[in-house]
Amino acid sequence: MCGIVGYIGTHQAAPVLLDGLAKLEYRGYDSAGIAVYDGEKIRMEKAVGRLKVLEELTQDGATLPGTVGIGHTRWATHGVPSDLNAHPHFNHDHSIVVVHNGIIENYLKLKKKLAGKGYEFLSETDTEVIAHMLDYYYKGDPLDAISKVMHRMEGSYGLGIMFRDHPDEVYAVRKDSPLIVGTSPEGNLIASDVPAVLKYTRDVYYLENEEIVKLTRDGLHFYNIDEEELEKEATHIDWDMNAAEKGGYEHFMLKEMHEQPKAVKDTLTPRIKNGDVVIEELGMTDEEIRAIRKIFIVACGSAYHTGVTSKYIFEKLARIPVEVDLASEFRYRDPILPENTLVVIVSQSGETADTLAALRLAKEKGVRTLGIVNVVGSSIAREADNVMYTWAGPEIAVATTKAYSTQLIAQYLLAMKFAKVRGTVSQNDFDAMIQSLERLPEQISLLLSHKENVQRFANRYLAAEHVFFIGRGIDYAISMEGSLKLKEISYIHSEAYAAGELKHGTISLIEDGRLVVAVLTQPELYKKTISNIQEVKTRGAFVMAVTTVGNTEVEKVADYVVYLPETNPIFANSLAIIPLQLFGYYVSIGRGLDVDKPRNLAKSVTVE
Repeated sequence: MCGIVGYIGTHQAAPVLLDGLAKLEYRGYDSAGIAVYDGEKIRMEKAVGRLKVLEELTQDGATLPGTVGIGHTRWATHGVPSDLNAHPHFNHDHSIVVVHNGIIENYLKLKKKLAGKGYEFLSETDTEVIAHMLDYYYKGDPLDAISKVMHRMEGSYGLGIMFRDHPDEVYAVRKDSPLIVGTSPEGNLIASDVPAVLKYTRDVYYLENEEIVKLTRDGLHFYNIDEEELEKEATHIDWDMNAAEKGGYEHFMLKEMHEQPKAVKDTLTPRIKNGDVVIEELGMTDEEIRAIRKIFIVACGSAYHTGVTSKYIFEKLARIPVEVDLASEFRYRDPILPENTLVVIVSQSGETADTLAALRLAKEKGVRTLGIVNVVGSSIAREADNVMYTWAGPEIAVATTKAYSTQLIAQYLLAMKFAKVRGTVSQNDFDAMIQSLERLPEQISLLLSHKENVQRFANRYLAAEHVFFIGRGIDYAISMEGSLKLKEISYIHSEAYAAGELKHGTISLIEDGRLVVAVLTQPELYKKTISNIQEVKTRGAFVMAVTTVGNTEVEKVADYVVYLPETNPIFANSLAIIPLQLFGYYVSIGRGLDVDKPRNLAKSVTVE
């Protein structure tokens, strides 16, 4: 959620803060604000709406002079979006200012205590409580005040803090909410994510839980919650700066769809060596792989959908029972995790709050964990027993495309590795699967090159109010992701159903002109799904079908057909999802919506 940026150095702070916040817009927000020390006092401006409102208000930062500051983009949790609730937040005499990402779970108790001591609150936020708590404990030593507040707060937080009495310092704190520190000769920075600092530095430090950092113009000092100084090592970021820019595309989402062939290849190629699947980072011996008796795949949103696909593939190839859990459900249902269980944690950001909590629960119960993440050095990457990176590069659009596709690839490879080691797949079948995998990048490129056909069809359904996606087996998993892509960026009500469930209630929603998207990529299920298409056609539905080359029988029942290149059916999701991503994208832009920043959504969900 929310984005945090802080800067202290030789440049004017406000333009740096605004630029950094612009790089974090993908995280989702409804208001923004910055605070800058001008040599005498801390001055602040806040505004509801997009960052451009704040930029206009401050004349691109010119009205807030000074070389020390913090900034924030807020995604509302406590209190409606408003100038008053927007961050930063002051204490009573404007001598302490705070920005905050996360949720303070005991803020009402703390607020009641402070109110009893005469503190007055202007906003509805939990963050204002932090500012007043700091004021209450501040006796001239910022580090001591911050430590005392940390000991009393419950919940998650990433904080940026400035003290008027210490104008040459910026403080940052992290607990269960991502925060990085960047260092350069021109100054030092804090941010919620790497893109905010790439313009200024490639050397970053990742704050661990309950760590504090003090930034000055020429140095960094790290501490634990007990104020003991720490030594930390910087990580060098190798991202191409252009990877976080649009590069001539109208939207990040379109750019990232077109990056899928390369991302898939980058995830695939290092792990296929001499015709075999080699996953060195798995850290498991063949004996340990053979000993696994059950796998849990735990994730949220699109990552969860990749897990649904993987369940079918793992069970088919490796003959291991697999459960797929929404992370928020897994952590609260007291899961039974027997010995010889592997828990696979899937997250693009590696910071997803529920998914991270599920990982920690699995580790508490003593089972082996594997993280599949995109962001190097993220919390899940650091805390899982082993980590498998997807190498998708920075993904800026809120609606995931290339991260989803690379998560699929990672799990295909994992299932194949397990099947090979356990002897549940023949060498001939294994070799054929390798060949199919290696063709996927080119086949994805081919589907993207025909995007205009999907655009023409999408333009017919800009006014749709309800759309249904159906499929069986892996096709049901594909339908779930296709439906999510449409609803999250177009705001059209959309649902995915296992096609065999239509007769158990859902078919009552089908009426004349209703669009039904049917996915048919599994040969053994063609005829069953064609029967389901006939059922909805009989009731007036208009059917878009996504199927493989050669399945011409579907033309007898569908109104519009997208054909996919031939591949092994277990990898069909990697191809079928492309026209569904394109369909959601073109419906959304046809409706005049901001595809990269859909309302109410955030890229990295770091609060429950």
